[in-house]
Amino acid sequence: MGDVSTTPTAAGADPAKDVLVSAPAQHAHGRLLPLAVGALGVVYGDIGTSPLYAVKECFAKVMVDGKLQTARHAMDVTHDSVLGVLSLFFWALTMVVTFKYLIFITRADNKGEGGMFALLALVPGRDSGKKLTGAVVLAGLLGASMLFGEGVITPAISVLSAMEGIGVASHALDFLIVPMTLGILTGLFLVQKRGTGGIGRVFGPIMIAWFVTLSVLGVRAILQNPAVLEAVNPLWAWRLFQHDPWHGFVILGAVVLCITGGEALYADLGHFGARPIRLAWLSFVFPALLLNYFGQGAYLLSNGWVEQPFWALVPEVALYPMVGLATAATVIASQALISGSFSLARQAVQLGYLPRVTIVHTSEKNEGQIYVPEVNQALMVACLALVVVFRSSTSLAAAYGIAVTGTMTITSIVFSYMARKNWKWPLWRVALLMSVFLAFDLPFFGANLLKFFDGGYFPVVLGLSMFTLMTTWKRGRAELSKRFNQSVMPITALLEDLEATKPYRVRGTAVFMSGNPDGTPPVLLHHLKHNQVLHRQVALLSILPMEVPYVPKDEQIEVNDLRNGFYRVVWRTGFMETPNVPAILLRAREHGLVAEPSTTSYFLGRETLLTHGKSTMMRWRKTIFAFVSRNALSATSYFGIPPGRVVELGMQVDL
Repeated sequence: MGDVSTTPTAAGADPAKDVLVSAPAQHAHGRLLPLAVGALGVVYGDIGTSPLYAVKECFAKVMVDGKLQTARHAMDVTHDSVLGVLSLFFWALTMVVTFKYLIFITRADNKGEGGMFALLALVPGRDSGKKLTGAVVLAGLLGASMLFGEGVITPAISVLSAMEGIGVASHALDFLIVPMTLGILTGLFLVQKRGTGGIGRVFGPIMIAWFVTLSVLGVRAILQNPAVLEAVNPLWAWRLFQHDPWHGFVILGAVVLCITGGEALYADLGHFGARPIRLAWLSFVFPALLLNYFGQGAYLLSNGWVEQPFWALVPEVALYPMVGLATAATVIASQALISGSFSLARQAVQLGYLPRVTIVHTSEKNEGQIYVPEVNQALMVACLALVVVFRSSTSLAAAYGIAVTGTMTITSIVFSYMARKNWKWPLWRVALLMSVFLAFDLPFFGANLLKFFDGGYFPVVLGLSMFTLMTTWKRGRAELSKRFNQSVMPITALLEDLEATKPYRVRGTAVFMSGNPDGTPPVLLHHLKHNQVLHRQVALLSILPMEVPYVPKDEQIEVNDLRNGFYRVVWRTGFMETPNVPAILLRAREHGLVAEPSTTSYFLGRETLLTHGKSTMMRWRKTIFAFVSRNALSATSYFGIPPGRVVELGMQVDL
């Protein structure tokens, strides 16, 4: 369909001064509390289940030659190490989640929507060719690619860590952990096609029960050893580095697990709005997490090392009910990441970074509830493979951090660049804020790089693969569009030629899809050349993706009568919308173009791509682009065109 068209952003608009009211935000007025409850599951499911494994990894032990030894990335349980690690937890949650994301990053909303692609769309002149802007956009694409890696790892590590609770009472049941995890994950992915509307209604109540339970378990342990609250003092974290700088740096690779899911705050901005997300965090999630982390620390101070500090807080009589609640919470956390991956894929398609995929709307009321079979199948295979290969949450934790910290670092960079170029913030403010962000992001990222060969390679390989695919597809479509534009005929020239030649006209309407809203579609010229007839009514339809989530209804469609039965139809669609061609033609009736479905034919071009042309695109990229193009979802399916009314004309294009 051609390249993404650029729409101007509000240069100089600073949300610190101007409140940008989005459609979701307006809808949220008067429903603050219900939306905050809903955010508990969708937004905070991932970070809310981190207590299952975060403290455990900081003090993990491994079996070496029949003896337990402290893992390379972990610490021995001592008074100073426990307080130091808890201090790192407290300040990581405070500075990264509360300060960075809730106070600043969530301000960068694109008409109410958040996430990496929404942030990229706010970068002015991203297709201008400027090297610095191009580098920032590429960094953003890499961050979005890493999010797909997080979408794979989160379900695996979350459900696996919950299932490990059944081995606390007796290791005799350990053999059930992996099979039960595989069964739950398989069921979770299989129900995606039914939609999440029904499940979503119970997300909030279950997560309320989960966070309340986290708080109660934490408070019980803290009362046994209240001295653990001293960890709020950042000096304990400082002493950790002072005593052993290298080990203090390495432990950050495990501490980062307490802030996994921070990107979800921003990515789910459009579903709930900033105020409900902030309210849920400050009044409920943040206190519950701190109480539970400090409770686990208090237990370690009082009792020494245990293999599962979270499960050690649970009374024996409540162990199996707690496993059930933890499983429900981790399924919810997984669901949030899976749904987020669906939305991420649709945004990438609409912005021209991925080929067309199947978009199934699972709700008549909520445009955002979608199911993408191709993404779901890929996630399921990858998640199940991860569980089979790694087999424990400790092993998976090594693979987790790089994807999360890499994305967080890139978000800081892209946000700072956007604030400077779009909001016109002074350089000193941008530099100061970026320095604070990176003071946390870079050490976390560096510490996780040390785990590359212990499993961290997986999200890196996955992220780089997605990055290569997105940049190749974007470049390939640009080269294809350039090739077509070189030989495009102005529509005025075609109309003048038709006046002179007067080809035979048949009844009905012909719709020609065109990526260029100004020229003549190549498929129309191909049709005229070989068939030498025209329909009495011809619609040249261009669907232009815009860099906003939703296009206002009165700005979506533009119909121009070009005379002689020709109409130019331009449909503008946001990156959170899926265009439907028959529905567009119904809207066109309001503007004078009446196309009866029974006499309307759709003419589409199908290009056969050759890789021996003069394009500067590298040969291996041409090969990938041609392969993906052949296997992409057809325009007929993606745009909802009735297959029985479609005529496809093949053309060979040598890139």
